Amino acid sequence: MICGPYEGAILTMLCRSLKARIVVEIGTFVGYSTICLARGLASGGMVHTFEVNDELEDAERNHFDLAGVADNVTLHIGDAKKLLPKIFPDSSSDIDMAFIDADKRSTNDYYEMLLPRMRKGGLIVVDNVLWGGKVLELDRYHDRDTAKIHSFNEKVKDDKRVENVILNVRDGLLICSVL
Repeated sequence: MICGPYEGAILTMLCRSLKARIVVEIGTFVGYSTICLARGLASGGMVHTFEVNDELEDAERNHFDLAGVADNVTLHIGDAKKLLPKIFPDSSSDIDMAFIDADKRSTNDYYEMLLPRMRKGGLIVVDNVLWGGKVLELDRYHDRDTAKIHSFNEKVKDDKRVENVILNVRDGLLICSVL
């Protein structure tokens, strides 16, 4: 469930290229991608990461400490759909980069919550958009996650608010640049 070193390097590079100061991550798991994002931050930058599973908190905090990025990470435990609007209340928050790697059925909800809070030229990166290739064989796979991911991909493909590309990295990485 972690993104892996190649994808992690891409996240670090994207953050660094943007000179990102405000990054939002939805879906922390054990913190590997959080660490990668934090390593790419501009000086004084912060990653706000959201994790619904409170049982992972001790491990996450330990990993942030061991990686030396704890001062650049704010861990929010709870439902991002409820917490994000409280932390970033208006539609001009100027988030530089967002990484979505959480509940696949809610990916579209997270995307729509983040988009108005992003700065122009900011990036929304979404993991698992190829879903093991299932999104290419809808007639064979009928589960809700596959249908939701496919629907999301189709929506973003036609979304005039962003430019986007899917990278064939691990399980598919969608990168959207906010127009």
